[in-house]
Amino acid sequence: MTDMPDRLSINPNSPHFNSELLERGVGIKFKGVEKTNVEEYCVSEGWIRVAVGNTRDRKGNPLTIKLSGAVEPYLKDAAESAETPEA
Repeated sequence: MTDMPDRLSINPNSPHFNSELLERGVGIKFKGVEKTNVEEYCVSEGWIRVAVGNTRDRKGNPLTIKLSGAVEPYLKDAAESAETPEA
């Protein structure tokens, strides 16, 4: 399994953007709960950025808030293959 990066963003303008990894599917568990609206995360600093509804900033990007806590990123394709036994 590939090690997950410490920091990842879904914004193509970010230096932490990785399209190959995002195409494989990245899941985030934040404080033990699955989150589906994560825009960016950082494991070492312990935070995620989540979108606030449909609100946009003046540049057209989603408005986000930073939440602090335990962050556990994982690859969805690796998690699905581990759950389904091969026959």
